[in-house]
Amino acid sequence: MATPADPRRRRGTRHPFVSVLLIAGSAVLAGARSFAAIGQWAKAAPQEALARLGARTTAAFNLRVAPSAATIRRVLNAVCPGGLADLLGADPAGTATPAVDGKSARGSRTATGPAAHLLAAMTGTGLAVTQLRVPDKTNEIACFAALLEPFDLTGVTVTADALHTQRDHARFLVEEKRAHYLMVVKANQPGLLRQLRSLPWKLATARRYDRETGHGRKETRATRALTVTELGLDFPHAVQAARILRHRTHLRSGKVTRQTIYALTDLTARQASPQRLGRLARSQWVIENRLHFVRDTAFAEDASKIRTGHGPQNMATFRSFAINQLRAAGHTNIVAGIREMSYEPFHRPLDLLGLA
Repeated sequence: MATPADPRRRRGTRHPFVSVLLIAGSAVLAGARSFAAIGQWAKAAPQEALARLGARTTAAFNLRVAPSAATIRRVLNAVCPGGLADLLGADPAGTATPAVDGKSARGSRTATGPAAHLLAAMTGTGLAVTQLRVPDKTNEIACFAALLEPFDLTGVTVTADALHTQRDHARFLVEEKRAHYLMVVKANQPGLLRQLRSLPWKLATARRYDRETGHGRKETRATRALTVTELGLDFPHAVQAARILRHRTHLRSGKVTRQTIYALTDLTARQASPQRLGRLARSQWVIENRLHFVRDTAFAEDASKIRTGHGPQNMATFRSFAINQLRAAGHTNIVAGIREMSYEPFHRPLDLLGLA
């Protein structure tokens, strides 16, 4: 991906654009949660670190000078959020099951406007791909294709929650992106849900049972799959339907809950067994558990008061970038990884980013 354009005017520009971005990324890796914190990190950075970050040099004394917090704020509020997200995200080509889901940055709400709602994509291995802000007075549905359009998704199976179970989305993925899909069907598609409920599930011979214990509960999942190409199902490219029955027993209270989930996919029975369909359905939770939840707990995103310009989405992009870098380095606990970076805040983040 190309570096997004510098949003500043040429006249009066003193600090290199890429240097400002590197400073922001390094500071967030060290635990910075706001523009003020990034500026404070930059101000405290030693000459060696500023040199590695490409900070500007004064002619008189040959010293490196860090950009101020105000400069950092202006740049990050103005830089193109889509270009920045694509630049700092992971490439989904050939990856396992990218998932699409949205999240609101609650602290960005103003007296005159709603909170910034960010639609994101994440690989099945827990790496953020990209994100974009959903325009006010619209919803995620209108942004689905724009989010995924820049990427090569050939052969990849994209999962999405029930909001994105849309016929246009299915056509876009299969016909334009040469990808596959697995989409959950809920009450927002009442006619389609009725069709799925009425299928001859008792005749399904393709079945899978999974049992596991964790998070204070026992869970049993029974997955059945049916080929629906000859059953007149009204959904583009649908080949298989899946019904997943979840039985959960909470170990402490003994409370038992039951949930039935229906899903559609263009994958054939040879391409996706009931076992794989069950895994695909569960992979949608990856983006909630490994991106949105982590940004809240590790970076207190919902408490962030960044509200102006492109600040909310660009700061969220830097948080996702930090998560990607820590995961790629083998950190399974992001909070612990940030803490480790903070012990040597002007060396370890730069080493992680490979800055010589």
